[in-house]
Amino acid sequence: TAGRCGAAAAAAAAQGGAEEGEDPLEARIARSGCLEQHRQLQECMAERRDWRRCQEELRHFGACMARRQQQQR
Repeated sequence: TAGRCGAAAAAAAAQGGAEEGEDPLEARIARSGCLEQHRQLQECMAERRDWRRCQEELRHFGACMARRQQQQR
């Protein structure tokens, strides 16, 4: 397991310095400024277990990410 932990830490470092144990995708979303919208979407999915019933949250998260991408250009 030590090799896996080392590989995970190296992968995390390669993904922008994410702390050990932190999900690189979540770290990237946090840097985008859309973490709250992402968490709301995750909560909806956990509650309703059907992405089709989380369309409002999905739209909010998608719009936030789109705004961030436009700002980076």
